[in-house]
Amino acid sequence: MELLLDPSHLAILAIIGIVAGFIDAIVGGGGLLSIPALLAVGIPPHMALGTNKLAACFGSTISSYTYYKQQLFTPVFWKTCAIATFIGAILGCGLVFLINASWLEKLLPLLIISIAIYTLFSPKAMGGKHCVSPQKAPSNTRQGIQGLILGGYDGFAGPGIGAFWTVSSISLHKLPLLESCALARIMTLISNITALVIFAFWGQVDWLLGLWMGICMMAGSFMGARSAIRFGIPFIKPLFIISVVCIATHLAWSAWA
Repeated sequence: MELLLDPSHLAILAIIGIVAGFIDAIVGGGGLLSIPALLAVGIPPHMALGTNKLAACFGSTISSYTYYKQQLFTPVFWKTCAIATFIGAILGCGLVFLINASWLEKLLPLLIISIAIYTLFSPKAMGGKHCVSPQKAPSNTRQGIQGLILGGYDGFAGPGIGAFWTVSSISLHKLPLLESCALARIMTLISNITALVIFAFWGQVDWLLGLWMGICMMAGSFMGARSAIRFGIPFIKPLFIISVVCIATHLAWSAWA
């Protein structure tokens, strides 16, 4: 606890929380910064995931509300996706506690790098002219599969989940980029809350650090969502690509160098 309460560590976590919240609200992937930061100050892998869920709930809430207020998300269209995400998050959390902590520590960088590479090189990852706002609810089958897989991943690990939601929503539902970002934030809020309850039940949440980072991520998320809505795709695309490249490079160096 002395290590975790060191003022310099709290300052570092605050800065990373603001940056992670900003990036997460726009392109997703804030967990790619916040989880390594928590691990770096000495929190065990399972508790780092649980603490990150608490912090992420703050950021997801403020960015979700911001996107919703701008009418970039229609709740009635996405009921199936929400239910599937909830179920997937429960299953994913259950899997976390079946895996040894040392294995989880080695597995997380590989999962994150895989998602980063897919996001960067997928030809349809950033959308195009074929993407339009839906006039009715997209396919329930696609919503269900997407929600189960991504909700499960978010419950199991979570880093990069916002980016993965954004990419898959463009590919599966042909959503415009801003609406894909909005859907990503709403669904990650559902899986974050679900996972937080489960991690808290098993005592795997550092409430002090989670609340501290959460407040910082909330501030960053507010600025990020407002920036994305104001400046649009020309602002989002370069930030998306730069973030993914930097994160993938850092994780590759940390994992194997």
